[in-house]
This record gives sequence, C-alpha cells and structure tokens, in this order.
Amino acid sequence: MTSPRQPDDPSVRRPVRRDVPVAPPPSFSEFRRRHPNIVVTLIALIVACCTFDGFLVHQRTLYQDETHRLRAGMDEAERQRADAILSSREKRKQMVMDLVKRQARWSNDIHLAISVDSGRMYLERQGAVLREIPIRLGPDRRIGMAPDTVHLAIPRGTRTVQAVLSDSDAWQVPAWVYTDRGFKPPPTAQRMLMKALGPVGIVLDGGTVIYSLPANGPLGDTSYTMPGSVRARSDDLDAIAPNVTKGMVVYFY
Repeated sequence: MTSPRQPDDPSVRRPVRRDVPVAPPPSFSEFRRRHPNIVVTLIALIVACCTFDGFLVHQRTLYQDETHRLRAGMDEAERQRADAILSSREKRKQMVMDLVKRQARWSNDIHLAISVDSGRMYLERQGAVLREIPIRLGPDRRIGMAPDTVHLAIPRGTRTVQAVLSDSDAWQVPAWVYTDRGFKPPPTAQRMLMKALGPVGIVLDGGTVIYSLPANGPLGDTSYTMPGSVRARSDDLDAIAPNVTKGMVVYFY
C-alpha cells in the first residue's frame, strides 16, 4: 500500500506564484476620454460656484461702498446716533428671544419649542424635554414682483396651532409655492391636495406650517423646504401628533 505524499516531499509539485501586474491609474486625459459627461458636469459646477462667489463678493463690495458713502455724509453726532440705534435693535431682539426661550422652558402647558439656530424642535412641559426632533427650516424669501409680492420668513416669538392634519386630510397649497418651484399655479380647486403636507402636518397661525415630506405634490422634493416653514421626519411628527392640539403654543427663538 502506497503511503500518501507528505507536503515536504520534494517530489510534490507546488504551484508557482506569479505576481499579477497592477494596472497604473488612468491619466486625466484617459479619464476625460472615458467619462466626458462627468468631466463636463464637474467643470460646469466649478464655474457656477466661482460665478456665484464672484457675485457675492461684488454685492458685498457695493454694500460696503454704499455704507461708507452714507456715513461720510453724516456728521459725528448722526453717526453715533445711527450706531446706537443699530446696537439697541440688536440688544432688544436678543432680549426678546431670551424671554421667549425662558417662557417656553417654564411653561406649565405642554408645548412645542423651535430653536431656529440649532435646527431642533422640542416637545416640552415645565422644563422637561419629552422629545427632541431634528428639523429643516425653510429659507427667508421674497416671491413675486412688486407690488404683488409675498415675503416668507421663519417667525420669531409665539404662534398657535390652528390644525393638525393627518394623511386623510387635504390642504390647499398656496399659489406662491408653485411659483417658487418654477411651476405655473393651477386653479384653486386643483391646489387642494390630499397628503400635501405629508402623513402629518401642523398648521400654525400666520401661515407657517410644520410638515413632513409628502409622496407627491409640489412639496414632494427632498431638496426643497417650503420658505418660512419647518420640515421634520414623518415618524417624529407622527409620534408627537397625539399631544398636539388646536390652540397649543409654539415658541420660536
């Protein structure tokens, strides 16, 4: 009976390892030849960013020149008065925001508090945070042409809840939303859409809404947040919806 060959038996042929050559990375010209669309898109983005930066720098220069021109036409007393007014306005605004924040923190009633700077919304009661929710705030924007314009901005201070909408409720999308998205506004009746504010929506006085991403309609775009409003995740709004009632106070600070 023949014994099996041992691994160290010199008669056993072992496979010869050969180093596989690694292809060098493609050069830029070769990458450009293989992916021309990607290169063109990147170049277009770079040019657009540079153009926008140049526009901002130009506008900042114009603003500084206009400020210097106006201050040059003032005497020393007028300049001191203008600086005092600006300083007092900033201090007054900060004082009001601190007061709103303090009121929200120690309110005996359950309420919503929205920290604009940190991008957080809190369900609170007597200083206890019941739920913290990350939010996305819509930008400040003026839509339309004078004199028919709409100015949208995140509110400061207090608002009250007007309605809490579920996925079985309809909401009339404002015409300016279509204009802001670059669409022609449809007739009024066609702007009354089911689930327009997503599975859960909270309508406040003054037109501000707290909504979740809808599946369709003009607000159904992850890259778009309605100006002057608040967008949150649907599961977060669904979790707090049983505690949100008409007349509840919402603090913005």
